[in-house]
Amino acid sequence: MLRIVSLHASLAGYRLVADWAARHGHELALVVTPSADDAIRRYGGDQTPLALQLPGLGQPCLPTDRLLETAAPAVAALQPDLVISATYPRLIPAEITGTPAYGAVNLHPSALPRGRGPNPQRLIYAGDPTAGATLHRTAASFDTGAILSRREVPLPDPLTARVLRDLWARLLGEVLEEGVGRLLAGDPGVPQDETLATTAPHFTQDERWLDLTEPTVTLQRRTAALNLAAPSALARIGDQDVMVLGIEAVDGPRYDVKPGALIHWEAEEMVLVQSGTGPIRLHIC
Repeated sequence: MLRIVSLHASLAGYRLVADWAARHGHELALVVTPSADDAIRRYGGDQTPLALQLPGLGQPCLPTDRLLETAAPAVAALQPDLVISATYPRLIPAEITGTPAYGAVNLHPSALPRGRGPNPQRLIYAGDPTAGATLHRTAASFDTGAILSRREVPLPDPLTARVLRDLWARLLGEVLEEGVGRLLAGDPGVPQDETLATTAPHFTQDERWLDLTEPTVTLQRRTAALNLAAPSALARIGDQDVMVLGIEAVDGPRYDVKPGALIHWEAEEMVLVQSGTGPIRLHIC
């Protein structure tokens, strides 16, 4: 049995590690998470901060924004065997990662070294045909440590935010399972090839706007990437600005309209538009 400390900012990241630990009989001794105030500043008030959810789940947690002053002494006192981070937005100092007997690892939803940084769904937004996941040792820079396990698979078609979330949950679970096994066996991991490294910064406000003249598959993948955590994809239809929740291709008659043009409103929250490759139905709000 391993004694584990984990670091998360989202419930999905916590559940991934907690479920894996429970299956193997490991003890999740403590979860370090950003304070509720910090989570609201970063992500807005639409999502309940993890710091407010964990006590109700019976999970010992430490909400703090002071890793060196507060989290490091608490982790050292627990003498964990392993530190795992998943969906944690800050660089974890050596005072924490150097404490456990087996060191510290991070789960990242891309096939590293491609897609380093806080927004790996940018790869899909930009046209990558695959989704990936990696478990790697932590290092002095974000997402740069030696790789213990990696997966990469073709994207499903059509792609939605929910499909992408489910796919990543599966891939991350697989690399966690395989990678920790290798870690415990003494595998140092494979150094990342710096010549292949790319970065994935946050989307800009301009990047949230969809160009409805683009091909349907491009629009579906961009919408899935933008809406992964919460709806944020935008489009202008006629003289209206709308939030796009999802896009589906429409079989049937062709319409003699230009790409990007409105075909007709089907309902208050559904509209038919011509993409660059055919008619699409936008679910909007």
